[in-house]
Amino acid sequence: MNTATQPVLSRLPGLVWRKHRIWATSAVLLVALALIDPAQALVSARFTISALMSILPFLALSVLLAGGVAATGADHLIARAFTGRPATMIGMGALIGAISPFCSCGVIPLVAALLAIGVPLAPVMAFWLASPLMDPSMFVLTAGILGHEFALAKTLSAIMLGVAGGVMVHQAQALGWLSEPLRADIGNGGCGGARVRNPKPIVWRFWTDPARNVKFLKESGSIATFLLKWLTLAFILESLMLRYIPAETVTAALGGTGFMPILSATLVGVPAYLNGYAALPLVGGLIGQGMAPGAGMAFLIAGGVTSIPAAMAVWALVRPPVFALYIALSLSGALALGMLYQAWSMV
Repeated sequence: MNTATQPVLSRLPGLVWRKHRIWATSAVLLVALALIDPAQALVSARFTISALMSILPFLALSVLLAGGVAATGADHLIARAFTGRPATMIGMGALIGAISPFCSCGVIPLVAALLAIGVPLAPVMAFWLASPLMDPSMFVLTAGILGHEFALAKTLSAIMLGVAGGVMVHQAQALGWLSEPLRADIGNGGCGGARVRNPKPIVWRFWTDPARNVKFLKESGSIATFLLKWLTLAFILESLMLRYIPAETVTAALGGTGFMPILSATLVGVPAYLNGYAALPLVGGLIGQGMAPGAGMAFLIAGGVTSIPAAMAVWALVRPPVFALYIALSLSGALALGMLYQAWSMV
C-alpha cells in the first residue's frame, strides 16, 4: 500500500461518519428498536414515512425556494439593508434577517464581515437575532407542520425580536457601551464578507444562464438532502416521544397557560435544540400531547438563536459583553414572545 494514502485511509471512517452521521443515527435507532421493541420499530418506520409524505409538497416548495435564492443571487440583497438612518437600518436588518436563508451558525461569517467593515452593531444585532428564526424554506415547512398561523406568528416574532434587540443595542452604544464588539483576532469576515463588500446583481430569470442553472440544481439537491436527513431523524424521535412519553407528563411540565411552562420551554430550548427543521416535528408532537402553544414558540425561538453550536460560534467572534447581551436578548425575547403568542392564541 502506498504510504501516502495511509493517513487518508486511517481518517476515512471518521470522515464518513461526519458526513452521514444523521442518516446513521436514524438507522441505529431503528435497528435498536427492532431488537428491543420490534412492534414499535415497525410503527416508527411507518410513522416516519407517512409524516414525510404528508409534508412532501411543502418540502418540495422549500427546496425550490432555496435553490432559487442561490441561483438568482437574492442573498446579496442583504448588503442593501445596512444603509441609511439607524432606525431604517435596524428595521431593514430585522426584516432581511427574517427572510434570509441563513441558520444560526451560517450567519456568523456574514456578521463578522458586517462588523469588520464598520456597519454599526445595532442593525447587525437586529439581523443576527432574526436570521436564524425564519427563512422562506422554514416558513413553508413550519406552515406545513404547525400551521400557517404559527408560521406567520413566528415570522412576526423574528422581526420583533430583531427590532427590539437592535434598539436596545443602539441605546447602549449611545451611552458609550459596546464600542468594540469584535474580538481582536477576528479578520474581515472571511467568505461571508463577499456578500457585503462586493454585492452582485440579482438575476431573477436565472434559467437563461447555464451556470446559474447548475447552481440551482446543486443547491436544491443539497437542501433536499439536508432536510430529508434531519426530518427523518426528527419524525423517528417524534414517534418515540409519542410512544414512551405519556401525554400527561408533557401537560404537567409544559402545558397550561401560566408563566412556568413558557419559562421551562425557553430554558430547555437551548441545550435540547437540534436545528430549526428537526425541531418542528418535535414541537408539533409536544403540542399535540398538551404543550402550551406559547411554550412551543418560546422553545423554537430560544433554541434557534442560542443553540449550543451557535452560542459557541458567537463566543468565538465577539467580546464577552456583546456575547452576554446576545444571550440575554435571545432568552428574554423568547420568553416575552412566547407569552405574547400564548395570550394571543387564547383570544
